[in-house]
Amino acid sequence: MEIVSDASAFLAVALNEKKTSGFSIVSPEVLPYEIGNALITVRRKGRLSDREVLRAFDSSQKIAVRLVPVRVHDAMKMAIRFNIYAYDAYYLQCCTENRLSLISLDDRMCDVATSLGIKVVE
Repeated sequence: MEIVSDASAFLAVALNEKKTSGFSIVSPEVLPYEIGNALITVRRKGRLSDREVLRAFDSSQKIAVRLVPVRVHDAMKMAIRFNIYAYDAYYLQCCTENRLSLISLDDRMCDVATSLGIKVVE
């Protein structure tokens, strides 16, 4: 089963916090950049060392994922409508365009997904 995964779910796997087995993962092309940004943010908070950041990023890149383009203009309209970050809207737009469910640890994104009729996998 294909499913859209956001960076929070990817990081959970990379940091061994949560497993996402049984799914073929699809994500917008921005995923690696968002993972890198999130890991640097965690490092700046003192929760990961430099080495752990690089190891987590390398681990995340070993997870099989199909990166796809999304219609950014449509995602921007969604971000404006729901007052969410553009990056979150890219994942939701990916779900909409590909008619896929979402896996995320971001409660707000899951709420918006539900309001858009996107199935959220827990």
